[in-house]
Amino acid sequence: MTRRKIAYWVIPPEADGEFVAHMEEVLETYEKAYDPQCPVLCMDEQPVQLIGETRVPIKATKQHPERVDYEYERKGTASIFMFAEPLSGFRQATARARRTKVDWAIEVAHLLDTRYAECPKVTLVSDNLNTHTKGAFYEAFSPEQARKYVRQIDWVHTPKHGSWLNVAECELSCLTSQCLADRRIGELELLQSEIAAWSTKTNDKQRGVDWQFKIENARVKLKRLYPQIKT
Repeated sequence: MTRRKIAYWVIPPEADGEFVAHMEEVLETYEKAYDPQCPVLCMDEQPVQLIGETRVPIKATKQHPERVDYEYERKGTASIFMFAEPLSGFRQATARARRTKVDWAIEVAHLLDTRYAECPKVTLVSDNLNTHTKGAFYEAFSPEQARKYVRQIDWVHTPKHGSWLNVAECELSCLTSQCLADRRIGELELLQSEIAAWSTKTNDKQRGVDWQFKIENARVKLKRLYPQIKT
């Protein structure tokens, strides 16, 4: 029997006005010069499986690498929250047991209260997941405090099927390959410690993001996504 191939799309296969409208807003945001009073902050989140060892690993030696038993124990899940400033080189990766509206609001609020406490505005680029909303702050804080946070944010949402437009998703990919790949982490506290160490090491390098894809590029390379105007 012949097995048919499956094509997975990350952008719409047909013209979509809503997609290009949100895409151009994101691309226009990335073209702005760095403004410390209104920095551009990208965020995304990623679920991760906590996996523990069933037997004590054998430490690596000069003769062989670390040896672990093929059996493992599932110890629940966690969610990694990634925040990244494309131009300054700042990253922050944290982990929580859940990914509810309250969890998201607490993570964003912490940054607004610390790193961005003196910033009148922060441009926040994120997807339009139903937990990434203004209402989330009202479920986590008093109305007065929630309104303060909401007023400090300029919201920019990536389009549906356009997660590739979010710099934070790229950073999550880097985190996964550089810190989590081929490892078993069974405790939330250890996960938090490891990704915090990755964030610190990456921030020390001050590695910025040179985003090259512009609106004019999109209008040429992704022309098929733009609706045809009937005259």
